Amino acid sequence: MDISDFDSANNLVSLFLTRADERGDAPFLWAKLGGQWRSLSWAEVARQVCQIAENLRGLGLVDGDRVVLLSENRPEWCIADLAIMAAGCITVPAYTTNTESDHQHILDNSGARAVIVSSDRLATPLFPAILRSGMVEQVIGMTALNHCPGPDFTCHAWDAVCAGDPQAARAAVEQRIAAIGRADTACIVYTSGTGGAPRGVPQHHGAILCNVAGCAQIIAEDFGWDDDEVFLSFLPLSHAYEHTGGQFLPIGLGAQIYYADGLDKLASTIEEVRPTVMIVVPRLFEVLRARILKQVEKQGRFANFLMDRALAVGTVRRLHQLPLNLLLDRTLRPKIRQRFGGRIKALVSGGAPLNPDVGTFFGAMGMTLLQGYGQTEAGPVISCNRPGAGVRMDTVGPPMRNVEVKIAEDGEILCRGELVMHGYWQNPGQTAKVLQDGWLHTGDIGHFDEAGRIVITDRKKDMIVNDKGDNISPQRIEGMLTLQPEIAQAMVSGDRRPYLVALIVPDAEWALEWAQANDEKFDLARLQDLPAFRTAVREAVDRVNRDLSVIEKVRQFVFADEGFTIENEELTPSMKIRRHMIRARYGERLDGLYKA
Repeated sequence: MDISDFDSANNLVSLFLTRADERGDAPFLWAKLGGQWRSLSWAEVARQVCQIAENLRGLGLVDGDRVVLLSENRPEWCIADLAIMAAGCITVPAYTTNTESDHQHILDNSGARAVIVSSDRLATPLFPAILRSGMVEQVIGMTALNHCPGPDFTCHAWDAVCAGDPQAARAAVEQRIAAIGRADTACIVYTSGTGGAPRGVPQHHGAILCNVAGCAQIIAEDFGWDDDEVFLSFLPLSHAYEHTGGQFLPIGLGAQIYYADGLDKLASTIEEVRPTVMIVVPRLFEVLRARILKQVEKQGRFANFLMDRALAVGTVRRLHQLPLNLLLDRTLRPKIRQRFGGRIKALVSGGAPLNPDVGTFFGAMGMTLLQGYGQTEAGPVISCNRPGAGVRMDTVGPPMRNVEVKIAEDGEILCRGELVMHGYWQNPGQTAKVLQDGWLHTGDIGHFDEAGRIVITDRKKDMIVNDKGDNISPQRIEGMLTLQPEIAQAMVSGDRRPYLVALIVPDAEWALEWAQANDEKFDLARLQDLPAFRTAVREAVDRVNRDLSVIEKVRQFVFADEGFTIENEELTPSMKIRRHMIRARYGERLDGLYKA
């Protein structure tokens, strides 16, 4: 692998075809079919990409047309994405969790002329939006679409658009992509919308290539690279983080991609696939940490002693200087590594802030956990921790290769480089707000530490300012709350108020154990009405308060009616809480805490 390949590539399709020619019949994309893992080779994927591209042109699509892509993570997602770009068109990824109104917004805003959808199930909320938009002319189903409503648009089978002369298709694609440059738009990724309607972010080919080059450099220099690297893809490919890090990074590195067979089977899939790199969101680490601690708790006093001592040491560097390190290598660490398949080189966390305690935990257990930082408007990776530069879990590392970062006078993080978008899709007003003199205003507050690593303190717009004018970071407090075994999710509130309050979702597993221990029927709604149950959760809040300043302490809390989920629109697809949606639902209840 040569980093210069990413600098010299004109576009993402040419990079892929170069890798496909080098790798030939080697396996590339894997999916589980009939209980067995089956692969498509690089050569076969290249053939399908080129033939679908030519058939898209044959259906009347022209340069710059937008094509919506709606599918679960699977080989066809990657193939369709590359084919759309190879046709000279622009991919518009859509979340599988989108509602009919979400689809309507994306179709109307993007002006898409075609749609590729994986199944009847996902097409059900999509078709009414297509009919109302009146723009879509062609729909392609990865599997049979049994209820295509026509005649306003035409439905096509996947096999039909994969047909044709492979040599002629390849020649036509090569001729076409020769005219596609790094500044041309590759895709329009709609932000997940923590504060309102999603905005379309056009990502140009160079933005993603710049990101891939920076990530590849870290992997090559800090971990070494070989021809048997394996990525496991399970975060939504419609999110920029997985699209760049989980698809185009492995393409650039000539790696294999396995598509997880559902999140409910993720733990067993990891052990089967044995990935070498995983792109992950913090929530998964929080869940795994809680499960590991619970399992260790059941293994007896010695295992608990080792765990307590490892975490008490505080830093991974100090831990490796102690005899305790040898004991951990022979006891706890092999079991935990096995949960990740046994050959993980790096776990990369992004998409939301990672609590430093979670990072320290996995570091102490011998896992290399790197926290990255960025946003859709920047490709999306701006910085990442590097082992060679010293990993600090309370930072997100130094800026990536060919990325400039500076801190504005008010503490806002600004970014500049090829990775930055050229502007929001059809939204000049918002573009003017975030792009000023070539600098992307990220909306995040932070600073550099003594080693040049970025430390993020909060989102500018999420910062709580109490009635005395003190600035308080809600994300930090929420992260501390959700590390308690009693608390699954939390949102802190208190803007222009005398103190902080919280909305809490109790942890279901802990609540079940509490009910059994207290001879109560397990009914989460009923348990929340019990004074003893509330007192138990209050003790968790008080443990957190002991480590907080006076203005940060959570004085009162109420329980949520249910968990924050993507389905109830209280979580984004990348698992960030949507504060405006939660406040709209629970605002009156939270305000009532100030009257008590």
